[in-house]
Amino acid sequence: MSSEPVLVALTVPARRSLVDGLVVASGSAPVGRVIETDAEVAEIADILAEAAHSDTGVVARTVDPDRALAIVAGTAAALCGEDIRTALTAPDVAFLTGLNPQAIEAVRGVLLAIESDRPGELAQALSDVLHPVAD
Repeated sequence: MSSEPVLVALTVPARRSLVDGLVVASGSAPVGRVIETDAEVAEIADILAEAAHSDTGVVARTVDPDRALAIVAGTAAALCGEDIRTALTAPDVAFLTGLNPQAIEAVRGVLLAIESDRPGELAQALSDVLHPVAD
Protein backbone atom coordinates (compact mmCIF):
# COMPACT_ATOMS: atom_id res chain seq x y z
CA MET A 1 0.00 0.00 0.00
CA SER A 2 1.08 3.48 -0.79
CA SER A 3 1.31 6.10 1.91
CA GLU A 4 0.91 8.98 -0.51
CA PRO A 5 -1.36 11.79 0.66
CA VAL A 6 -4.73 12.03 -0.98
CA LEU A 7 -5.78 15.48 -2.09
CA VAL A 8 -9.37 16.37 -1.35
CA ALA A 9 -10.93 19.52 -2.70
CA LEU A 10 -12.72 21.45 0.01
CA THR A 11 -15.31 23.91 -1.11
CA VAL A 12 -17.82 26.04 0.67
CA PRO A 13 -21.32 24.77 -0.05
CA ALA A 14 -23.37 27.08 -2.22
CA ARG A 15 -25.68 29.32 -0.25
CA ARG A 16 -29.26 28.39 -0.97
CA SER A 17 -31.65 31.27 -1.30
CA LEU A 18 -35.17 31.66 -0.04
CA VAL A 19 -36.44 31.58 -3.63
CA ASP A 20 -34.27 29.34 -5.83
CA GLY A 21 -36.14 26.11 -6.48
CA LEU A 22 -38.92 26.97 -4.02
CA VAL A 23 -41.71 27.47 -6.55
CA VAL A 24 -42.67 24.35 -8.48
CA ALA A 25 -45.39 23.33 -10.89
CA SER A 26 -48.65 22.13 -9.38
CA GLY A 27 -48.49 18.46 -8.49
CA SER A 28 -44.69 18.25 -8.41
CA ALA A 29 -43.92 19.26 -4.81
CA PRO A 30 -42.40 16.86 -2.31
CA VAL A 31 -44.70 15.26 0.23
CA GLY A 32 -45.66 17.55 3.07
CA ARG A 33 -48.62 19.03 4.84
CA VAL A 34 -50.49 21.22 2.36
CA ILE A 35 -51.53 24.83 2.83
CA GLU A 36 -54.40 25.16 0.38
CA THR A 37 -54.99 28.29 -1.69
CA ASP A 38 -58.11 29.19 0.27
CA ALA A 39 -56.66 28.71 3.77
CA GLU A 40 -57.32 31.57 6.19
CA VAL A 41 -54.51 33.38 8.05
CA ALA A 42 -55.34 31.66 11.35
CA GLU A 43 -55.23 28.22 9.73
CA ILE A 44 -51.93 28.97 7.97
CA ALA A 45 -50.44 30.26 11.23
CA ASP A 46 -51.45 27.06 13.03
CA ILE A 47 -50.01 24.86 10.29
CA LEU A 48 -46.71 26.78 10.27
CA ALA A 49 -46.44 26.74 14.07
CA GLU A 50 -46.87 22.96 14.07
CA ALA A 51 -44.49 22.45 11.16
CA ALA A 52 -41.76 24.54 12.80
CA HIS A 53 -41.70 22.03 15.66
CA SER A 54 -42.08 18.79 13.71
CA ASP A 55 -40.26 16.69 11.17
CA THR A 56 -42.93 17.25 8.54
CA GLY A 57 -42.56 20.17 6.17
CA VAL A 58 -45.27 22.09 4.39
CA VAL A 59 -46.19 22.75 0.79
CA ALA A 60 -48.21 25.85 -0.04
CA ARG A 61 -50.42 26.26 -3.08
CA THR A 62 -50.92 29.68 -4.63
CA VAL A 63 -50.55 31.76 -7.77
CA ASP A 64 -50.52 35.03 -5.81
CA PRO A 65 -47.05 36.53 -5.24
CA ASP A 66 -48.20 38.42 -2.14
CA ARG A 67 -49.55 35.24 -0.58
CA ALA A 68 -46.34 33.36 -1.46
CA LEU A 69 -44.27 36.10 0.19
CA ALA A 70 -46.55 36.00 3.22
CA ILE A 71 -46.06 32.24 3.57
CA VAL A 72 -42.27 32.61 3.38
CA ALA A 73 -42.46 35.35 6.04
CA GLY A 74 -44.82 33.30 8.19
CA THR A 75 -42.47 30.32 8.02
CA ALA A 76 -39.52 32.45 9.13
CA ALA A 77 -41.60 33.93 11.94
CA ALA A 78 -42.65 30.48 13.13
CA LEU A 79 -39.03 29.40 13.34
CA CYS A 80 -37.89 32.61 15.07
CA GLY A 81 -40.66 32.66 17.64
CA GLU A 82 -42.16 35.81 16.14
CA ASP A 83 -45.85 36.57 15.60
CA ILE A 84 -46.80 34.38 12.65
CA ARG A 85 -50.09 36.14 11.93
CA THR A 86 -48.38 39.51 11.75
CA ALA A 87 -45.76 38.09 9.39
CA LEU A 88 -48.53 36.65 7.20
CA THR A 89 -50.40 39.93 6.98
CA ALA A 90 -47.40 42.30 6.85
CA PRO A 91 -44.26 40.48 5.66
CA ASP A 92 -41.00 42.16 6.69
CA VAL A 93 -38.94 41.99 3.48
CA ALA A 94 -35.86 43.56 5.13
CA PHE A 95 -35.92 40.83 7.78
CA LEU A 96 -36.25 38.10 5.15
CA THR A 97 -33.45 39.43 2.97
CA GLY A 98 -31.22 39.68 6.04
CA LEU A 99 -31.57 36.04 7.10
CA ASN A 100 -28.27 34.22 7.53
CA PRO A 101 -27.58 30.96 5.65
CA GLN A 102 -28.57 28.78 8.62
CA ALA A 103 -31.90 30.57 8.96
CA ILE A 104 -32.54 30.22 5.23
CA GLU A 105 -31.86 26.49 5.46
CA ALA A 106 -34.26 26.26 8.40
CA VAL A 107 -37.00 28.07 6.46
CA ARG A 108 -36.44 25.86 3.42
CA GLY A 109 -36.47 22.78 5.66
CA VAL A 110 -39.98 23.67 6.80
CA LEU A 111 -41.36 25.29 3.64
CA LEU A 112 -40.61 22.52 1.17
CA ALA A 113 -42.21 24.14 -1.86
CA ILE A 114 -44.82 26.49 -3.19
CA GLU A 115 -46.91 24.87 -5.89
CA SER A 116 -48.30 27.09 -8.60
CA ASP A 117 -50.03 26.81 -11.95
CA ARG A 118 -47.69 29.63 -13.04
CA PRO A 119 -44.40 28.67 -11.38
CA GLY A 120 -42.13 30.81 -13.58
CA GLU A 121 -44.12 33.98 -12.99
CA LEU A 122 -44.46 33.35 -9.27
CA ALA A 123 -40.78 32.53 -8.82
CA GLN A 124 -39.80 35.70 -10.69
CA ALA A 125 -42.15 37.84 -8.59
CA LEU A 126 -40.70 36.41 -5.36
CA SER A 127 -37.17 36.84 -6.65
CA ASP A 128 -37.88 40.48 -7.57
CA VAL A 129 -38.93 41.17 -3.98
CA LEU A 130 -36.38 39.05 -2.11
CA HIS A 131 -33.40 39.57 -4.44
CA PRO A 132 -33.82 43.03 -5.91
CA VAL A 133 -31.28 44.17 -8.48
CA ALA A 134 -29.10 47.00 -7.20
CA ASP A 135 -29.43 50.26 -9.12
